[in-house]
Amino acid sequence: MRNWILLILTFLSLNSFAQELNCSVSVNYSQITNVNPQIFKTLEKQVTEFMNNTKWTEKTFKQNERINCVVFITVNGFDSNNFDATIQVQSSRPIYNSTYSSPVFNINDKDFKFRYVEFENMYFNPNSFDSNLISVLAFYANMIIGIDADTYQNMGGAKYLDTALAIANVAQSSGYEGWIQSEKRNTRYYLINDMLSNTYAPFREAMYQYHLQGLDRMAENQKTAKEKVIASIETLSKVHDVRPNSFLLRVFFDAKVDELVSMYSGGPNVDIVQLTEKLNRISPLNSSKWSNIKY
Repeated sequence: MRNWILLILTFLSLNSFAQELNCSVSVNYSQITNVNPQIFKTLEKQVTEFMNNTKWTEKTFKQNERINCVVFITVNGFDSNNFDATIQVQSSRPIYNSTYSSPVFNINDKDFKFRYVEFENMYFNPNSFDSNLISVLAFYANMIIGIDADTYQNMGGAKYLDTALAIANVAQSSGYEGWIQSEKRNTRYYLINDMLSNTYAPFREAMYQYHLQGLDRMAENQKTAKEKVIASIETLSKVHDVRPNSFLLRVFFDAKVDELVSMYSGGPNVDIVQLTEKLNRISPLNSSKWSNIKY
């Protein structure tokens, strides 16, 4: 009996902690014909296991602390185990004293070509480039963790973003698109280099203000919380002042546009005139949505 109790306690102890990510993976291969679909199903299963079972940090996460994220892989071409695809990565975080989860990161990466052999081992070695599939997934895993940490502590994700940069640096010699400096500004190269640049520091400061100082206080005082979010947009506008229409601004609003419209279209009234003017100035591509913000 005593042995059974010890076994149960050991099981509970091992399962009370988890890896960092709670990642759902979907592989869309609807455009591919005349290929056994099993390879795509196996890819989906192995990517899911890779994202969720890899230990990405030295921190210990409890089960309820895992970061919810989604990975959508769309296969546009396939030939002899070579994939031409896109990858969309989304993450969210819970808001204090609520059942609401706020979208934090949303990016659609179109530079995603890789070679994958069904059932091959997927293991991440930070010191080597083993495959573009592994490097891209590891890169975004660390981006998710780093940006999430920034929402809880000002610049709190630096260590994980540094890891993402190291992955990008190792991958540069691979020849795959997305890792090197080019005319395209919406690549992994620019994403991580901009995140760690002093020029774009207000982006990361705004993430902290928006979430911990803003949304996390909604249950306590909605009006004050909404004013804090407005203050975070003011901080974010500093990026626009030096780099109009920057990649990071688009990354921010791809995640936040619908949330902002919803937040300021009800509840305690705050001054939205300056807010909408600021939003239209720094994110003109979303002007049709900003027009829906009303008292």
